[in-house]
Amino acid sequence: MPDATTALSVSDLNKRSRQALERDLGEVWVEGELSNVSRPASGHIYFTLKDDRAQVRCALFRQRARFVSAPMRNGDQVKLRGRVSLFEPRGDYQLIAEAVQAAGLGELLAAFERLKAQLEGEGVFANTRPLPFPPRKLLILSSATGAAIRDVLAVLAARWPLADVTLIPVPVQGAEAAPAMIAGLGLLNRQARLDPERDVVLITRGGGSLEDLWAFNNEHLARAIFHSRLPVMSAVGHEVDVTLADFAADVRAPTPSAAAERLVPDQHALKRQLADQQHRLHRAIERRLERDSQQLDSLRARLRHPGEQLNRQRQHVATLTQRLNRAMQQTLTQQQTRVTQLGRRLASQDMARLYRAENERVSQLNRRLHNAMQRQLQRQQARLTSAARELNAISPLAVLGRGYAIAQDDKGQVVRRADETQPGQKLSLRLGEGRLSVEVKRRFK
Repeated sequence: MPDATTALSVSDLNKRSRQALERDLGEVWVEGELSNVSRPASGHIYFTLKDDRAQVRCALFRQRARFVSAPMRNGDQVKLRGRVSLFEPRGDYQLIAEAVQAAGLGELLAAFERLKAQLEGEGVFANTRPLPFPPRKLLILSSATGAAIRDVLAVLAARWPLADVTLIPVPVQGAEAAPAMIAGLGLLNRQARLDPERDVVLITRGGGSLEDLWAFNNEHLARAIFHSRLPVMSAVGHEVDVTLADFAADVRAPTPSAAAERLVPDQHALKRQLADQQHRLHRAIERRLERDSQQLDSLRARLRHPGEQLNRQRQHVATLTQRLNRAMQQTLTQQQTRVTQLGRRLASQDMARLYRAENERVSQLNRRLHNAMQRQLQRQQARLTSAARELNAISPLAVLGRGYAIAQDDKGQVVRRADETQPGQKLSLRLGEGRLSVEVKRRFK
């Protein structure tokens, strides 16, 4: 038995262990399931090979990785040829792969496909309820410290700061994750009965290996999502990651950030839309004002002052009077001419008899003329009276006669509003009969 004086250093121990492993085991073929596949920028591939009882770390260096045809995805069952070694700086036992061959579907993927087929046959994947947009209260089931919740909250803050978000912190990895999410979903559905504002549930987490995301392939969680009274959106992992929770949810988003973008509108787009609508409304108002202004100008052009209409009626009456006088003068001239002609005829006939006959005829004609003149005057007077009534009906003086007054300033302009005057200002009030001079003491609205 070696004593303390011959103690090895850690470096020596790891070196001897590596040499012993490489010498005694040499190259071996090992079958197992791929997990935690990583491809750093160096071009090497690091992964874990496991079965249901153990696992071993593996490395496939860049020179050999180029010749491997297997897809090297998490969950793939593979056979690899390699040599057992030990990474001395960390003391990690590992397998250096030389060749990799596909060996069939991994156990986890097989279990996933079996559960998927079973739940699909039961109709658990039939939810297609639309989500309210935007939600009044958004409920999130996720880890309180994960990258997913940070991404979701950042996108919500940038797109829709008004979002009302409630985070229900739950584990999203490990054996306790699925029961915690099921309990949280049940709690949210019970609380929704008391608060109808709560209307959307988002279940999310960031990316990871198939094992990391396995909690979201729990059949009881899928059933809980299917039976949820609240619509559910699922956003688990990256775009290539698909879980049973995604199939059971009403809507699936490829990433947590994409889920936030689909749940709320973009405030910047809405602001641009609002600015565009405001501009269109402004232009519509301008066009309406232009049309109304043109219509007002047209009505003003057609509107006539009552004094102008009264002057036209007076001119019309004067014209009728002149025509009547000319007609009467013409009639008298014609009658006088006829009387002269009759006088000449009487000179050759029995003057006394003719005189009496013509005198009677002249008397009749005079009566007819008098009656015709009276009727004509009555008709003209009736027209004049009617015109005067019409003018009086539209005349502002008629309004004044009913007790109203027209206020005018010292320039003769009509005062229509109280805010057109100043205290102490002199005004002239035109009444139905006469005028008054008044002074403004105080204005009232």
